Amino acid sequence: MDAPKRILIVEDDDNIADLLCLHLRDEGYDAVRVADGTQGLAALEQGDWHALVLDLMLPGVDGLEICRQTRAMTHYIPIIIISARSSEVHRILGLELGADDYMAKPFSMMELVARVRALLRRSEALARNARLDAGVLVLDTLSIDPISREVHQHGQPVELTPREFDLLYFFARHPGRVFSRLDLLNQVWGYQHDGYEHTVNTHINRLRMKIEQNPSDPCLIQTVWGRGYKLVGDSSSC
Repeated sequence: MDAPKRILIVEDDDNIADLLCLHLRDEGYDAVRVADGTQGLAALEQGDWHALVLDLMLPGVDGLEICRQTRAMTHYIPIIIISARSSEVHRILGLELGADDYMAKPFSMMELVARVRALLRRSEALARNARLDAGVLVLDTLSIDPISREVHQHGQPVELTPREFDLLYFFARHPGRVFSRLDLLNQVWGYQHDGYEHTVNTHINRLRMKIEQNPSDPCLIQTVWGRGYKLVGDSSSC
């Protein structure tokens, strides 16, 4: 029998944390709770976690900084932010720092468990696809290794965040195909975050800064006005 998937909960409210642990353990997960941000970062660095449930307002290191540092780690961990900060600004900031989902308190415990389950399925599917596509994918000036999650351009390494890598790799597996922002949220982020399509724009702009010779006039990731974006397989005409 496979070992249960480990879920780290970083939440300082005892009542919410106890309910989260109870519901996640009922679903067969190994749920572990820490009560402040400093402990949360230490646990992330030491443990092998499959998902992170993260409050924003924490003693010590706050949740947004934990999210940022988690996304700088080599191993990709799905993140769900749970917070009393329900404003659009905080939702956008959390998603753009790399969170996979954002739930405002109060929320349904059953819905949170369902979202954790969905994110874990997506993470497993990405890992399976990487194993199936173990060969390095070469497209135009780029080479993309799905196992090491490394990207090179003209033989030089390109430093990408985990989400930027996922986005580029998705485009590279479907060269020439146009995807709307909602398509990309669904396929790369896990499912649609209605109203937050502009987080796709932010990530595409960051990708262009890293892989385009002229980001203001991109050759590789092109905008198809009124429809979305595509990655071209040959930029020689630019």
